[in-house]
Order: sequence, then structure tokens, then C-alpha cells
Amino acid sequence: MDKLLIHGGVPLNGEVRISGAKNAALPILTAALLSAQPLRLSNVPDLKDIGTLLALLAHMGVRVARQRDKHQGGQVELNASSIPVLEAPYEMVKTMRASILVLGPTLARFGEARVSLPGGCAIGSRPVDLHIKGLQTMGAEIHIEHGYIHAKAIKLKGARFVMDAVTVTGTENLMMAACLAEGTTVLENAAREPEVVDLARCLTSMGAKITGAGTDIITIEGVSELHGAEHAVMPDRIETGTFLVAGAMAGGCVKTTHTQPDALDAVISKLRQAGAAVETGPDWIQVCRQGKLKAVDIRTAPHPAFPTDMQAQFMALNCIAEGAASVTETIFENRFMHVQELQRLGANIDVSGHTALVRGVERLDGATVMATDLRASACLVLAGLVAQGETIIDRIYHLDRGYEHIEDKLSALGARIRRIH
Repeated sequence: MDKLLIHGGVPLNGEVRISGAKNAALPILTAALLSAQPLRLSNVPDLKDIGTLLALLAHMGVRVARQRDKHQGGQVELNASSIPVLEAPYEMVKTMRASILVLGPTLARFGEARVSLPGGCAIGSRPVDLHIKGLQTMGAEIHIEHGYIHAKAIKLKGARFVMDAVTVTGTENLMMAACLAEGTTVLENAAREPEVVDLARCLTSMGAKITGAGTDIITIEGVSELHGAEHAVMPDRIETGTFLVAGAMAGGCVKTTHTQPDALDAVISKLRQAGAAVETGPDWIQVCRQGKLKAVDIRTAPHPAFPTDMQAQFMALNCIAEGAASVTETIFENRFMHVQELQRLGANIDVSGHTALVRGVERLDGATVMATDLRASACLVLAGLVAQGETIIDRIYHLDRGYEHIEDKLSALGARIRRIH
């Protein structure tokens, strides 16, 4: 099993090219199921989760052609003209929750889908009940049996559906299903994340009629069929944020390129509050730090508020900042598992319920730590970059699910980091 070995205490300087967004690419890949014509995608990141979903689509019968380019972003062509298997089996779904996204498009186009209840990171309950309720509102008959969601509908009907809670994958699943439904569907209390907007952009290029993406009310006018298209996946705002925090913590100047600054307003604001100098351009963000960082309070909430996927990274920043700050997690109830690993490095953190109080310390000390989920992995890498001595991060397969060649990118900025087998 691979590990990361980090010798901390080196400032970071230089440019890093941001990869395509994992959380945008996954739903866009499943959108290929909505059309009998090819969907050609660029800027697809080379990640474990992408490979898992492509394997699932290939199992269902999608013809997949993939080209990897470490510096330009991967290209994928998907042809779903014939789908003989309308099932996503447990063996292929258990490691990744995003597999549930095949449910909506498969049901809408073929009238039936059988999808295993999903797995993924152990960061808390992420129920799929809203996906199911939304499809039932559109006329689907759904049974859960032997750990599988079995859905049938001769033809989905447009409907108005108000979501009890904001759900990104739920919004995406229902938006895709509605594209081929009869009539108009209105999704209220919809997720506003940039990745939802990117999916809507791709679907629109395939012939879908969608308005309101990026707001909490999305309207989809169903069409009889979608056609092929070409689409470039948006840059990964969480990878961008992670490298910006790395630059702020380690000192020096880090410039992220091929990114989307307007998707990171909340993160940029917190970095400035922490005392980092942040500059932005059309497709780049640069962070520089000379003095000491100041602790900043964080409270996660759905977009456009502070993203839950950046909570762990800012907790690492607060560990070495002046003063004390609270970090409150409102999205996932089990997303503080990185706390005990940060404490192994010397962090001063007290947890009470959904809030952690972080008191900055003069220094962190290297140690062997274990990654528990994707963003916790990133937070431990950031802590290792500033810790004195040697840090070893175990179970980094979590990291490979969401960060493309992270050790290569950090090494190019001057970090002393390498993968060991």
C-alpha cells in the first residue's frame, strides 16, 4: 500500500496547473447515458474515482475511449448507443457514492434501472432518499430490495419537486432524468454549486432545455432525445483551494493556473482574513505570505457559503496560526476524523459536537498519521508540509480518489515529498 513521505519546513514557490474537477466530471460522464450519440469530454482528471465510474459505464455497455495527458487534461469519448446492462452492481458501486448518478439517466432513457445502494468516504450519512422521492414524483415505481434500488417507468413525467435538504448529487440526478421526461420539471431548493452549473452546460450542449442552474430553482423542459456533444470539464475548485492553503501555510508565493476564481469567493475571503495576500486574474489565483497567519473562524454550508470540502484544509491552517478559531461542520456529522491525526502532529484541538476549537501552536512535529477520507488526506499533507522533521501519511488511496499527481505538483513547487511503496 502506498504512503507519502514528507520532510516539512520548506516554503513553496511557483505555478501549479489545476486539473479538471472530479465533482463535475463524475455526473458529466454519466450524462453520456442520455444519448445514443457520442459525448466527447476534455479536461477529465486522471483519478481513481474517474476510473471506477468509467469501468462501471463500460460494464453497462458504454464504449469508452480514454486518452491521458498529464499536462493538458484527459480526453474521454463515451458512446452509449447500446446499453445491454441496466444495472450498477454492488462490487462496482461500493467504493464510490457518485455511482448513484447512473440511476436518473438510465431510468429516463431506458425505462428501468437497478443500482446498488452506494458507498464512499466514511464522513457521515449521505442518504439517497431525495433521489428516490424525486423520481417517484416524476412517476417512477421504485422498490429497494436486497440492497438495490430498482426503478421502473414507461415514461417519466415532468413535475415540481421541493427538496427537503440541499443535495448536490440529488439535484444532478433529477436534472438529468428530467431532460428526457414528458413536460416541464421544476426543482426547488436545488443545489447551487458550480459543478451543477457545469453539468447543466454540458446537458444544454447535448440539446437539453435547462434554465436556472446556479440558483435554487432549476427548470427543465423535457425533450424526446439528446444528441452528442463536446464539453470541457470545469477546473477543480477544491484542488485550487488546497494548493492556495498550502502556499499560505508554507510561505512563499504559489500561483494556481487554469482555474476559475469566481468559484472560490468564500475561500479567497478566508485566506485574506488569515493574513495572506491573494491576487486573481481571469483564470489564475496567486497567494503569498510573509508574516504570521491569523486564526479564522470557519462554518461550512451549501454554496455559495464556505465549502465542506475545504474545512479540513483550513483546520490545518488554524493549527499553526496566531490565536484561536472555531471550525463548525454543518454538512456531514462525521467529518472531524482528521482531528486525532492532527493531534498526533502536535495540534491543539478540542471538539464539542459539530464544532472544533483550534488553538494555534508554535510548530507541528512530524509523525506517522493515517488518512481517513479524501479531504482529511489533503489536510494531513498540508500539515506535513509545515511540520518539523519527517511525516509519513498512510492509506493515501483516499487521496488518489480526488487529487491528480499531488506529490508531483507539490514537488514542482519545492516541497520535499515523495510516494513510497
